[in-house]
Amino acid sequence: MTFRPPLPTSGAMRVPALLFALLLGACELSSAQPVPEPAGASRVEKAPIGPVFPAPDRPVADIVSAAWSDEQSRDNEGEAERVLRLLGVKPGLSIADIGAGSGYYTSRLAPAVGKDGLVYANDIIPDYLARLRRRMATEGHENVRFVLGDAGNANLPPQSVDVALLVHMYHEIADPFGLLWHLHEDLKPGGRVAILDANRPTARHGTPPALLKCELEAVGYRQLEVHRLSNGSYLALFEPTARPEPGAIRPCRAP
Repeated sequence: MTFRPPLPTSGAMRVPALLFALLLGACELSSAQPVPEPAGASRVEKAPIGPVFPAPDRPVADIVSAAWSDEQSRDNEGEAERVLRLLGVKPGLSIADIGAGSGYYTSRLAPAVGKDGLVYANDIIPDYLARLRRRMATEGHENVRFVLGDAGNANLPPQSVDVALLVHMYHEIADPFGLLWHLHEDLKPGGRVAILDANRPTARHGTPPALLKCELEAVGYRQLEVHRLSNGSYLALFEPTARPEPGAIRPCRAP
């Protein structure tokens, strides 16, 4: 029980006593408010949104450049011409250039798929996309869409691409299982994943073909073909099969 002193009846004391009663009531109201959380108190954090994927059991290479090599040297060796022929690129197709960088393949895919086709230029670095947007405008390619991705998701529209092409960058993906898992949703029926990389350890900016095959199989892809290219590079093609639950994915050990 709260003690309340009687209010005096004398006129001289009426105002101070009234102020005392008001202050007492204010203290009671204040004590009914929630007590602020002390500094350093622990909080229960919300669980991350979306599935969680295992990390690869091998080094992930740093991104060091927007281009793998100079374009003139690659054209002299006929790299893009051969890759586009092996992929069966033709007018009307929709192709994602994942990790587009400076746009070597985007620039050559755009005219190859024609005005009825579409190229998604995808990268995780906004500056690369900004420069590529300016390059495509200068070259007059109007069938290119620019998509900012992240390490675990290309952020492409669902069922939007016939071919997802990853050129000399697979070894740089920090969350390869997440990226490949989401690509299942991005491919059109009959769509394929094509990966061009060098046959060397991931720490040296390549991916051994056996390791690549193992990691894609772990996320529900079947290898279709492997083509040897120049300079120790290769092109591997995959098709989606049954996509596993994220928790069932097991990383592959590098040879």
